[in-house]
Amino acid sequence: MTRVATDIGGTFTDLVYVAADGSVGTAKSHTTPAQFEQGVFDVIQAAGVRPDEFVSFVHGTTIVINAITERKGVKTGLITTQGFRDVLEIGRGNRPDYFNLEYEKPKPFVPRYLRREVAGRINYKGEESSPLDLSGLPAILDDFRAEGVEAIAICLLNSYANDSHEMATATRIAELWSKVAVVASHQITREWREYERSNTAVLSAYVQPIAHRYLDDLTGRLEEAGMTCTPYIMQSNCGVDTVRNTRQIPITMIESGPASGVWGAAALGRLIGETETIALDIGGTTAKCALITGGQVKLNTNYVLQQSDVSAGYPIIVPVVDLVEIGQGGGSIAWVDEFDRLHVGPQSAGADPGPVSYGMGGAEATTTDANLALGCINPDYFCGGSMTADMAGVGDALDRLADRLGVTPLEAARGIVRLANNNMVNAIKLISVNRGHDPRDFTLIAFGGGGGMHAVALARELGIKKVVIPNLSGVFSAWGMLLSDLRRDYLQTRIVEMDQAAAAGEISATLAAMEEQAYQEYEAEGIDRSRVRFVRHGSFRYQNQEHSTEIELPNGPIAADDLADILENFHVNYEREYTYRLNAPVELVTYHLIAYAEVDKLQPQTLPSATASLDVAVKGEREVDYLEAGVHKATLYNGDLLEPGMALAGPAVIEEAETTVVIPPGMPCAVDEWGNYQIEVAAQA
Repeated sequence: MTRVATDIGGTFTDLVYVAADGSVGTAKSHTTPAQFEQGVFDVIQAAGVRPDEFVSFVHGTTIVINAITERKGVKTGLITTQGFRDVLEIGRGNRPDYFNLEYEKPKPFVPRYLRREVAGRINYKGEESSPLDLSGLPAILDDFRAEGVEAIAICLLNSYANDSHEMATATRIAELWSKVAVVASHQITREWREYERSNTAVLSAYVQPIAHRYLDDLTGRLEEAGMTCTPYIMQSNCGVDTVRNTRQIPITMIESGPASGVWGAAALGRLIGETETIALDIGGTTAKCALITGGQVKLNTNYVLQQSDVSAGYPIIVPVVDLVEIGQGGGSIAWVDEFDRLHVGPQSAGADPGPVSYGMGGAEATTTDANLALGCINPDYFCGGSMTADMAGVGDALDRLADRLGVTPLEAARGIVRLANNNMVNAIKLISVNRGHDPRDFTLIAFGGGGGMHAVALARELGIKKVVIPNLSGVFSAWGMLLSDLRRDYLQTRIVEMDQAAAAGEISATLAAMEEQAYQEYEAEGIDRSRVRFVRHGSFRYQNQEHSTEIELPNGPIAADDLADILENFHVNYEREYTYRLNAPVELVTYHLIAYAEVDKLQPQTLPSATASLDVAVKGEREVDYLEAGVHKATLYNGDLLEPGMALAGPAVIEEAETTVVIPPGMPCAVDEWGNYQIEVAAQA
């Protein structure tokens, strides 16, 4: 019987399986954007496993974020409180391109003619100020039908405090139009902020029919092929959830693939005793990085999609792993602007046509092509030997780029890799230096197809002392899925003044009610209370400030004596992030309860120590351009033959089917008991 996890990326679809005897296998296939589920079946076939053998199946997908970024969701209508029709259009004043007099706000996903109002009002205390009037709803729905609307989002004022009006509206829509997809904001989040809640509800409705069809098609085909286990979907909060629950709120899987990689890095860090780590995932299309402190992943409920130097983006208030993602990967295209300056990304060659070296029609040089030209990637073992690198095409593409820049082709290749490295260094600084953390205090865990190629260069630039390239790093995000429990996040905005005598009792009562809600929802799906555990957080702020800082809260009843410790924890965290603390009253703004339910997940096992000498893994030698370290003849190692206890030093290149690890001169690398490569950067820094 086999445990299986699959992860759809922008270029490849990855699979990791664990057989009944504990053996681990992997496979990759090209992502199939026109029909994503076909890529899943392609990689299952490539792995040689059968759905009727599955005892667990976890899946991560990019379908939600792709539908949003490519504007390929369904036609969506919005129903909101009278007077709030234009909340989506007004948005916020956080204009990033401040001096651009022609700046345009992000275009709403629901045009104004599809945004409608109903009378009725709930105040900020959750009290009904005026009754809900749905007399105009039939006419609104008739208009929506005539316009071809397929999904409706409901976001009524202050429904985070009282959802009765939203529930009544959703119920009435179901009576009048049972086939339309409906999403109400309270189903997704009970946090305040009307614009953010409205946008979150709209985007969830926008992708819901697409997610329904995809999940139904995928699970249906797997069941037809013999799968009998309960399938799970990777969530953006680093947990998994049932297909049933995910179908209702598909926006929760907007960053499911990146979340699993970060979760895997946190789990690996705890295994090897490295609890302060930076996770770096370099794939074919993007590079993602996240900070892990105390072995725990930080989540962000203020996620912003498509935010850039010239756009405020689209806020989504669901728990998402706190990461920075940039358009920088193996397929990132090198291009020259009108001032003859070289850039790399964010445009990507993707899976079709892919880099020039794929020989599938790509014409512009990419990071992968540059690494081939520098000798970092073996053209005779390209993609694990499954493809023949088109080196003639790579040469032509670099020639054209070099002519435009007035340099040699080799200098152009070096420039591409240097720029790619620089972009990734800046991304790592955003999640470390910019948030009060010194990257020199962390270990870099790098994975994805490109992680091993770039990690050491990035670490040297940032002063990081150790790099860990995980075992199975080329499919590490899929591996991380096998380590995840069921997880659901419950958030509730309810302001509590921490200096009032009743604060402890109020906090305890609210958390107890939220825990009971989680118990009941899990029990409705046949999950016993004994399998559920909780982690509590609270978002605190100095009184009357706009934004808050989240800290962990103790389990069990909160006593008055606990408040001093909670407040000191807030002051310490606030000062680390903002460099100061205030002698001012503090408020609890939002409760955040995480409810985990144990599932049958992978228990990592150590590997047998080496019985052979290092020489058996040597494949030969090749000249490699290490940029700042110059050109050296590197020893090539077959990564499949390296075993725990073996040690080597650069200049070296470790070649595996799914990844390549580049080790500069003088840097020692050891294989640990879990099969990871641990590279001591400080030895040569």
